[in-house]
Amino acid sequence: MRTAQLALHDITKRYQDRVVLDRVGFTVKPGEKVGVIGDNGSGKSTLLRLIAGRERADNGALTVVAPGGIGYLPQTLELPPEATVQDAVDLALAELREIEAGMRRAEAELAERPYQAGQDAGLTALLETYAALVERYQARGGYEADSRVDIALHGLGLPGLDRGRKLGTLSGGERSRLALAGTLASAPELLLLDEPTNDLDDQAVGWLEKHLRGHRGTVIAVTHDRMFLDRLTTTVLEVESGSVTRYGNGYDGYLTAKATERQRRLREYEEWRAELDRNRDLVTSNVTRLDAIPRKMPFAVFGHGAFRTRGRGHGAMVRIRNAKERIERLTENPVAPPADRLSFTARIATAAAEEAEHLVAELSGVRVEGRLGVDSLAVRPGERLLITGPNGAGKTTLLRVLSGELAPDSGSVRVSGKVGHLRQEQPPWPTRLTVAQAFAQGRVGSPDEHVESLLSLGLFSPDDLRQRVGELSYGQRRRIELARLVTEPVDLLLLDEPTNHLSPALVEELEEALTDYQGAVIVVTHDRLMRSRFDGAQLMLDEGRIAEFSAA
Repeated sequence: MRTAQLALHDITKRYQDRVVLDRVGFTVKPGEKVGVIGDNGSGKSTLLRLIAGRERADNGALTVVAPGGIGYLPQTLELPPEATVQDAVDLALAELREIEAGMRRAEAELAERPYQAGQDAGLTALLETYAALVERYQARGGYEADSRVDIALHGLGLPGLDRGRKLGTLSGGERSRLALAGTLASAPELLLLDEPTNDLDDQAVGWLEKHLRGHRGTVIAVTHDRMFLDRLTTTVLEVESGSVTRYGNGYDGYLTAKATERQRRLREYEEWRAELDRNRDLVTSNVTRLDAIPRKMPFAVFGHGAFRTRGRGHGAMVRIRNAKERIERLTENPVAPPADRLSFTARIATAAAEEAEHLVAELSGVRVEGRLGVDSLAVRPGERLLITGPNGAGKTTLLRVLSGELAPDSGSVRVSGKVGHLRQEQPPWPTRLTVAQAFAQGRVGSPDEHVESLLSLGLFSPDDLRQRVGELSYGQRRRIELARLVTEPVDLLLLDEPTNHLSPALVEELEEALTDYQGAVIVVTHDRLMRSRFDGAQLMLDEGRIAEFSAA
């Protein structure tokens, strides 16, 4: 199989007045495994659609050479509910089906063509065409494609899926896995995957990683899954503010480069500040020195009066002028400091002396009909608790009970101190609010008084603050909640899938902030890397009840 080659030069893509990609350029070498990361709405999926040929750039040149075919997995299956599983398979295998159809047409034409002795140029050309189609089909493993679909479905957790079943009867996760299975089974030279690990359990993700590591061609995957990036990718492309930056040496190389970049920016900012302060001091000291020189000397020992004036003040005045010019250039070209790292603060409520347990939260006999049943649960100050379990097990319900958002049908809930809750669902702010107004909602003072605090986190740019909540992506709304959470001291943090829709770099900062946090933390997450790094007790829910508990 020949290898894919990909090159972008000065690619620009706009949607109305918004520039999503601005003069982007990079290359992908044959056989590379590339992870594409970035915030929601940054242009990752747009970039993948351009490479797949599903959209056209407004400017620039895009070259994709993939003789062995291109497989493209969008985030959603592009078929109506009445379509069948077989329709989805055929869509994923469209290139192979087209080659196969060409083979059948050539076979039919050959069967109808009478044999003629001697030279027959038309027949020779037809035979060559047929041979080329067969060679392409065999190179792509066309004869085994449907078997590969079944193998992929089994590996992704959908064994024996009925090919005649309507897509409308499948869950969203099942449709995603079906589309992924078909894309992988097409065995293309260039694989373009948009969030391929969504809706996969650990076993299915493990199977996918093994499959992609064995893929002989090139893989470009948009993903927020840090462990997937760590285990698979050799290169990381970060999409940010319309540009694409390439990082080598996989996810570790990306993290190292970002840390180095932050140190460089901090050093440049400190040097800029030092130079600014030095020139301001020069102005002050020389003005003081100049003011100390008398306007007229008591003795005319220096000849002409004008010469005496110049001699008394010329050196200090030149230094003042030069320093002011330097200050002006520095202030016209400021160096911004790197954003402050996220940092949670704990208010740490103190329990009454007579309370033996000093609990932050306590549940006893709690029942939520059809969703949750917890006989007892106690959370102490500073404790870490990871809650796991299948979808629908009651994890989110438990957090809502602890936060006071959901009253149980029976039982008691006691929470001492203040609770911070990062929800999995959409934040409930009115869509007319700006980012600044949503961040400041319920806090003392006007939104303008909180702008500096919000901008210092690096979660939003100054231009973002004027956007309305209704215009924001899901990930941007979560950033508002995260910003509010890290700027308000709380005793108990409830984090429901905190890594969803956040860039890997931001998730790394979030984990670091949690490490330094002194309060209690309860986390619900499917993030494999966060779970593997978690240092604390673990509680598994199944059908709303505690199935397993292990202490830290």
